Amino acid sequence: MIFKDLWFLLLLFMVPLFLLIEKRSKPARLRFSAVAQTQAGDFFRLYRLRTLVLRALRVLAFVCLVLALARPQSVSSEREYDTEGIDIIIALDISGSMQAMDFQPANRLEVAKEEAKRFIRGRQHDRIGLVVFASQSYTQCPLTLDYDILVRLVDEVEMGLIKDGTAIGLAIANSVNRLRDSAAKSKIVILITDGANNSGNIDPITATELAKSFGIKIYAVGVGKDGMVPFPVDDPLFGRRYVQAQVEMDEPSLREIAAKTGGLYFRARDQKSLAEIYRTIDKLEKSKVKVKEYSTYDELFPYFLIPGLAFLLLGLFLENTIWVKIP
Repeated sequence: MIFKDLWFLLLLFMVPLFLLIEKRSKPARLRFSAVAQTQAGDFFRLYRLRTLVLRALRVLAFVCLVLALARPQSVSSEREYDTEGIDIIIALDISGSMQAMDFQPANRLEVAKEEAKRFIRGRQHDRIGLVVFASQSYTQCPLTLDYDILVRLVDEVEMGLIKDGTAIGLAIANSVNRLRDSAAKSKIVILITDGANNSGNIDPITATELAKSFGIKIYAVGVGKDGMVPFPVDDPLFGRRYVQAQVEMDEPSLREIAAKTGGLYFRARDQKSLAEIYRTIDKLEKSKVKVKEYSTYDELFPYFLIPGLAFLLLGLFLENTIWVKIP
């Protein structure tokens, strides 16, 4: 048990002073519960009993009320330990090519979202944020430790939120903007895309140099199989059907982006390989930080306030009823 307002405990030093003053200042009086009890044998016993009981009740009431003012609290646990803590931005491509159905039974975007959520749930004490991009880039979620909210925001990501295109340079620049003021020892961007930069007014290599200047490492992940892949098409006559199309991926640029910042480039050709890439990044990015963890504080003042008031009221009741004073 601890006391939040320790200074109130100094009032306890008044207890012996109070007892000393009371003993010296009070003149002798006859104290009795009924006139019949003033007979020689009973009078002195009753006088002593009344004095001791009332004095004890006053002292107990005062002590309990002072302890209540000091705000006693219980702390269930407190521990200090080393753990991993880094800042991570997931930059997710939501361009139209992410509709490709080569990650059966879902498209590239849905699989990327699912693996991102699994990665988020597997981290602890890391601040993680989400940036999405197509022809433009915006922040879906800033750095946060609230993984439940982040996972929900990943779920809400869908194609069509931004005009189609692939602005890799803007995505990196936006991610850097979210990480540049971070005090974390390790700052990383997980860039997930299936194409080549064809939009935006920032060149990917220029944005990469900016990331490097802030000590930000980029893990670039190219998603999708080589060659022709099935794309869903809504036909006004026949409904949804699939056509074969090829998506060009600029792997040399993605490799350069990763290499310049001290990161790595990965290629995910199916959901299993994407999951393995996330596991690899999870193992690579471990930064030891000291964490001090406290449990919640429980207020205990009612356990002192209620008895204190009870002692006070009991003393007043006895003094003014059963042990009334007759001068």
